[in-house]
Amino acid sequence: MGLFDFFKKKESNVQEQVELDKSLEKTKEGLFSKITKAVVGKSTVDDDVLDELEEILVNSDVGVQTTLKIIERIQARVARDKYINTSELNEILRAEIQSLLSENNSNDFRNFEYGDHKPYVIMVVGVNGVGKTTTIGKLAHKLKLAGNKVVLGAADTFRAAAVDQLKLWAERVNVRIVAQPMGSDPASVAFDTLQSAVANGDDVAIIDTAGRLHNKVALMNELTKIKQVMQKVVPGAPHEILLVLDASTGQNAIEQCKQFTQATEVNALALTKLDGTAKGGVVIGISDQFKIPVKYIGVGEGIEHLQLFNKKEFVDSLFK
Repeated sequence: MGLFDFFKKKESNVQEQVELDKSLEKTKEGLFSKITKAVVGKSTVDDDVLDELEEILVNSDVGVQTTLKIIERIQARVARDKYINTSELNEILRAEIQSLLSENNSNDFRNFEYGDHKPYVIMVVGVNGVGKTTTIGKLAHKLKLAGNKVVLGAADTFRAAAVDQLKLWAERVNVRIVAQPMGSDPASVAFDTLQSAVANGDDVAIIDTAGRLHNKVALMNELTKIKQVMQKVVPGAPHEILLVLDASTGQNAIEQCKQFTQATEVNALALTKLDGTAKGGVVIGISDQFKIPVKYIGVGEGIEHLQLFNKKEFVDSLFK
């Protein structure tokens, strides 16, 4: 990396941090204004403060299970240290959340490059309205900027709008797209996309799938068929099954995650619309509860506003 590239990368990292901080403003306002009220007149972290904190975290969509883990950790710390000042509470909370997330089955992601497989196949799942197609477009843009040749597969053939929207993104990002008429077999589109990717020497193939949460058996059968067909072209595909969730839906996002993880082997998550919600705590709950890496976060509407998730940076930003 040359000196110019180093400063360019550093400038990009600073800009991403600014965007992350901005996207979490509503979550921070809701969380910390409530914590501040909870400790008014208190000098130590006692049972009353912990009860208030528990309610605040649950209402911030961290989730009941994850909240109880956090509270138990703070209780243990209070018991060990005997005396903890309420002014230390934010710092303790930050440390315990970071510790909790570091124990999950996930690493932080540093780049948009995939060297182990070619083509690297990403199958994208999620219900309509969560920002699935937009996330695919933004991801294709990031991958292309990182030097990858990308092709999109429009396998959500049940909605003409889905195919048209993906075509618009392909045109905007200037990547190839494989599509068939509405009502075509999604597995056939996936098959054609991978054949095209192999023939063209593409680095990454991103396959969109139908955005509806129909009964679990039907969903499982459909996604299994798509996977089996893709493996005929690229053994081991898909390498990534990416579930896109709307962070602004809070607990509903957790329920969707539960349904999709039961229907298919999701191994990566994308949380969208963090900038428009006070429910950013759901990222903590989902990461902890499902032990699936949160890989991407949407921090705004712009084409650049998709970031690789970094646990430490996320929690640090939340507690600034």
